[in-house]
Formats: sequence, structure tokens, C-alpha cells
Amino acid sequence: MNVSLMRTKIHRATITEADLNYEGSLTVDEDLMDAAGMLDFEKVHVVNITNGSRLVTYLIKGERGSGIICLNGAAARLGHRGDKVIVIAYADMTIEEAKNFSPRVVWVDDNNKMTKVK
Repeated sequence: MNVSLMRTKIHRATITEADLNYEGSLTVDEDLMDAAGMLDFEKVHVVNITNGSRLVTYLIKGERGSGIICLNGAAARLGHRGDKVIVIAYADMTIEEAKNFSPRVVWVDDNNKMTKVK
């Protein structure tokens, strides 16, 4: 039997842009993706702390060091510049693997610069 656990997250990032006319996805600063161990095109949940919305999409790399967190396509209707979000990736594993697993968490400041990685 497998269970799904939070594998990694970027905690309390600030939306910097929302582009309704883009195809879809979430653009994230490549430095943040690397720190979180997230991959280009990886499926993620985006939890909007400001308005309570939650969406599932995939990641695309944003400019390294830019701090970009951009909701693209239809997702742009679920958040606005300045909203706080949590970006979460999950992994399936056996219960035995899960007992010894520790997720990675990246905390950021209001400008999406890393303040702590655990």
C-alpha cells in the first residue's frame, strides 16, 4: 500500500504576477525550485492563503533570482499580485518509507527571497 505525503513546499510566497493570456501553469523562480527540489513541469498544488482558493497545476522555471511567482492561464483568476500562497509537491511512497521521510520546506520573505530551508 502507498500513501501520498507532502514531499516539499515553498511556504508563504507572494504572487508577483498573474497572466490570464498564458497557456497555463505556475512560473516559479528557478532558485526557489532548486532549493525546494521541485522540477520543471512537476505537478503541484497552489494554496492561496489570502483568498482560500486551491488549484492543481504544473511548474515552469522562471528567471533565476527574480522572485517570480506567476499564476498563468485560468489560474490567474484564482489569485492576485500580493496574495500569499503555498506551493506544495507530493510523493507516493510505502508506509514504511513514509515513517522515515522528512519533507523539505523553503520559507521566503515578502520578496520571495529564501529565509530558511529545512
